[in-house]
Amino acid sequence: MSTLWFETALTAAGWRDQVRLTLAEERIAKLETEVAPGPADQRGGIALPGLCNVHSHAFQRGMAGLTEYRGASRDDFWSWRELMYRFLGRLGPEEMQAIAAFAFAEMLEGGFTRVGEFHYLHHAPDGAPYANLGEMAARIAAAAEAAGIGLTLLPVYYAQGGFAGAPPSDGQRRFLNDLDRYAALVEASRGAVAGLLGANLGLAPHSLRAVTAEDLAQVIALSEGGPIHIHAAEQVKEVQDCLAATGKRPVQWLLDKVGLDARWCLIHATHLDPDETRRLAASEAVAGLCPVTEANLGDGIFPAAAYLGQGGRFGLGTDSNIAICAPAELRALEYSQRLSHQARNVLANLERSTGARLYHGALAGGAQALGVSGGGLSEGEAADVVSLDPQHPDLIGRRGDALLDSLVFGLGRQVIDGVWRAGRQVVQDGRHVARDRLVADYRRALTKVLAA
Repeated sequence: MSTLWFETALTAAGWRDQVRLTLAEERIAKLETEVAPGPADQRGGIALPGLCNVHSHAFQRGMAGLTEYRGASRDDFWSWRELMYRFLGRLGPEEMQAIAAFAFAEMLEGGFTRVGEFHYLHHAPDGAPYANLGEMAARIAAAAEAAGIGLTLLPVYYAQGGFAGAPPSDGQRRFLNDLDRYAALVEASRGAVAGLLGANLGLAPHSLRAVTAEDLAQVIALSEGGPIHIHAAEQVKEVQDCLAATGKRPVQWLLDKVGLDARWCLIHATHLDPDETRRLAASEAVAGLCPVTEANLGDGIFPAAAYLGQGGRFGLGTDSNIAICAPAELRALEYSQRLSHQARNVLANLERSTGARLYHGALAGGAQALGVSGGGLSEGEAADVVSLDPQHPDLIGRRGDALLDSLVFGLGRQVIDGVWRAGRQVVQDGRHVARDRLVADYRRALTKVLAA
């Protein structure tokens, strides 16, 4: 057993002072409050439960900053996607693992203790399967182990290039499977995470444009009760194409034809009409929001005020990993609403801090979306702890929920000084304990990719 002692902590029962966590077998075996630190305690300042990152494409960390120029025509998600296809065409298994490990380390430094990896880079650059069908899944698992982050692996089913059976492009050939090969890939992915502490498996039909209705039903049948993630309504063009092909909007189609429930996480769901907003909120599914990426790609603004006002559940993801930071995602979500509504503290409950509303919502919704318990800092829960530096200038004189407001709307990750995942300290003094090695591996990989 080991013990952590904090001056104050956000426990499942609320803010408490002088908190000791006794850790055993990767969990919190005992939580005490109003106790003096003991000689064997590892001491910290402010403790929070770690958040889940519900949506990541880890390899895209290597693209950060490389697509911020404009071509001769309008630049949008679809033109960005072509650049992304060119980048991933250069990635081999070793490069994939090194980039993912660095991205996962940055997630831990940024306050995420678990990631949902929406994994679609399955095959070799020419589209041929690797000898081990789960080669790339195994590389993701190895990257998660190297960084020490919790992993929910979400192998993606991708079968066509667009609605109405559009043929895939060359850039999509590394994603493609038929149903039989996908079923084999799911089993290979299950094996890849089997030995990884606390890992689990979900499924991810990529989107309605990449999966037929008939195939979707068979993919769902493979889920074994685990989480199911799908991209939905990220761009206006996607909504228009879905209407033309099916007569329904994407989220409307999923609500009508599939029957969404608590297993589902709809990634982005940016473009909802009022009826979809109401019905999605009532479905108990999670909206997987990635506000930094959605802003970077010009996707649009999710109707968060209306959705949360009707009891909707949400989680946060870093998606393209253009900037990896849990507080930044929370801040971007609220700021998008302020710009849309021309008001302040749009997502706060009456007489409650905005930071607290966002943090608690992302904690519960993120855990649900990744199929894990979301009990936070309480006995029996995973020892996933984020500590803040009480001496940081942004936290001077703050207590209780004001700490969350300052975390979200201040410098964010710069106030994070320690992170424990499953009881193991992976971030110390604000740096991942293996940062130097992981950066060196990342540098070699990215140098090779960009020189190709």
